[in-house]
Amino acid sequence: MTDIEKTPSWQGSPSRPTEADEAEIDYLAEKKLVRKLDCFLIPVVMLLYLLSFLDRVNIGNAKLYGLEKDLGLHGNQFQVAVSILFVTYILSELPSNLVLKKLRPSRWISFITTAWGIIATLTGVTQNYAGLVVCRLFLGAVEGGLFPGLAVYLTFFYTKRELALRIGYLFVSAALAGACGGLLAFAIGHMDGISGQHGWRWIMILEGLPTLVIGVASWRLLPDSPETAYFLSPSEKSLMAIRHGRQSGYTTSASEFHWRDVRAGLKDWKIYAFCVGQFGADTMLYGYSTFLPTIIRGINPTYSTATVQVLTIPCYALGVISYLLAARLSDHQQRRGMYAVLFGLISAVGYAMLMSNSSSGVHYAGCFLVAMGLYVVVGLPLAWLPANNPRYGKRTTATGLQLTVGNCSGIMASFLYPSSEGPRYIRGHAVTLAMVCWACLVYGFMWFYFSRVNARRARGEEDAKISGMADEEVAELGDSSPRFMYTI
Repeated sequence: MTDIEKTPSWQGSPSRPTEADEAEIDYLAEKKLVRKLDCFLIPVVMLLYLLSFLDRVNIGNAKLYGLEKDLGLHGNQFQVAVSILFVTYILSELPSNLVLKKLRPSRWISFITTAWGIIATLTGVTQNYAGLVVCRLFLGAVEGGLFPGLAVYLTFFYTKRELALRIGYLFVSAALAGACGGLLAFAIGHMDGISGQHGWRWIMILEGLPTLVIGVASWRLLPDSPETAYFLSPSEKSLMAIRHGRQSGYTTSASEFHWRDVRAGLKDWKIYAFCVGQFGADTMLYGYSTFLPTIIRGINPTYSTATVQVLTIPCYALGVISYLLAARLSDHQQRRGMYAVLFGLISAVGYAMLMSNSSSGVHYAGCFLVAMGLYVVVGLPLAWLPANNPRYGKRTTATGLQLTVGNCSGIMASFLYPSSEGPRYIRGHAVTLAMVCWACLVYGFMWFYFSRVNARRARGEEDAKISGMADEEVAELGDSSPRFMYTI
């Protein structure tokens, strides 16, 4: 295998945008272009991730409609079924990212979406614990490549100043899946007994079928690159090349896949720091998303299933609003660490309230505070890390590793809220609180570190590294170049 694998022509063109090109940018045309990208790309990627998240966590809603009793689950078998998905899920993330360009994004994303749609649907016809575990294993294997693939895919079209908000739209999808999933499950649950099937089976089947449709459609809806985007005019494609070319470190070679960049990513301690921070934040994401109905029922055991589902909706709505506001401010100011730490601490306060010996109203308010910080502390670092790795091979490796390690938390999170520890779930809340605080410490340190490096580079203290090097050689250094300024 060669060290370089070819990329779409817009990225591998021998002529990159010059300073004169940058001076000639029509910024009104650029704003119009970004809006056009949003109209054609964002609805598709949002729908893909919404269905992905829905198919992954709907097992929590299925539990409320007789899944455990129907399959004869006992002990911690339900928790095992939830967590086993993450074994194959995390193993598939990095390999999936490495083949994304070679197999073409449209084809690869379409394939894994269609495959998990079939598996998610067939989960509804399983007859025992073994069948459920097998379905969860296969679901994780094909679904694991979606989010890291979409995160890297968006960097093909958006600059680092636009990325946090667009990745944020994926978390809006997750929140919508959490909120609407409860309502949808409640509606479908009324089909209990139709054709002799229990309600949880209909939840799995009817929530899995739409994925098949969007999986096939995404083959045509998702372009592989700006050069092949059916909705862009020739002038807009040229503007896309200029937009990427004006970013520091985004050279012709940097946009190609080099195995040496993959190796550099595997050796970079900064990437592993983000990985362990993501592990802490994702513990909250998976615990909250899967067990929020259980947590709310624990606040007041007299709540009906319908009431529990309805009470989850305002929590997710606040999570969406807070993330969109934080992402917009973060993109505008190019500050990630400050917002990740601040909103992480807000979630920590929420868990402290859930642990307190207080009224049900205080506990429910704690759910809101957790949601307020949840998507910010999980989502912003997923825009922060790729923005600080301009070379494609290292960037795709970084995102794959970040999500692989982060999603390992899904295995642990599945065991944090066993029914035997209800209704307070003190241990689950305490562990999650500790992990959120850990994530805040990591991101606070990286915020400090990147600020120090930027200040040192601004003073010229690292210029000796590039003494005698041509500008083109300096640009090829990527984030190691003294001229590259990290997003903080």
